[in-house]
Amino acid sequence: MLKRIGRVRFVQSAIANLAVAWLRLVRSTTRFELDPAGFPEIARADAPVIVAMWHGQHFMVSYAWPAGMRVSALISRSGDGELNARVLERLGVEPIRGSGGAGAKIRKRGGAQALRAMLRRLAEGSSVVLTADVPKIARVCGDGIVVLARLSGRPVYPIAVVCRWRIDFRSWDRASLGLPFGRGAMALGAPVRVAADAGPDELERARHAVENGLNEAHARAYAMVGSADPGAHLAARLENAS
Repeated sequence: MLKRIGRVRFVQSAIANLAVAWLRLVRSTTRFELDPAGFPEIARADAPVIVAMWHGQHFMVSYAWPAGMRVSALISRSGDGELNARVLERLGVEPIRGSGGAGAKIRKRGGAQALRAMLRRLAEGSSVVLTADVPKIARVCGDGIVVLARLSGRPVYPIAVVCRWRIDFRSWDRASLGLPFGRGAMALGAPVRVAADAGPDELERARHAVENGLNEAHARAYAMVGSADPGAHLAARLENAS
């Protein structure tokens, strides 16, 4: 019942307005440290770029955009995705609806159409933000983001945005919600570039580079605020299993 009510249009609009007000409060009252200093301008100089993030960072990452930078974001077609899209639109981000998957799932989720839309936005000069990990498999980079880099010729920049004061959820992706009046950190990883003629081996190396870049950026960001990454054990578990 609550889930159905939460998907009513005017209810979603009200929740989206509250979420935007909260995010702006956190942004305006948090002292963010950047590593490297001024990294939004680094990304702007290379724009349009593909921004990689782990799941659970859709809203926090919006703090990092340079003023005036055109940004689009891949958002799933789910009910939760509709709410996310409404929030991001109010933050000046252009949503692209769809998500990846295996086999028939990619058609059902609009993955092929979303890929074409992302390529079109990049060609038009808009940077594109998307989660590197696929749903329910946290901290494992999927193939989609490196395929997008190969087809578009644009670099992938791993990014992490964290707050010292926050609420950590026990969700599959260990999402966090920043709290106001504290410290924060934004860390940018080295760009990952994929050649247009990259084969399977090169794509796999690029996939690992994005994955490692995201884990390293998160480790740096959490260290900068003197805190522990609530999802670090997910990456460690995968490393131990490999």
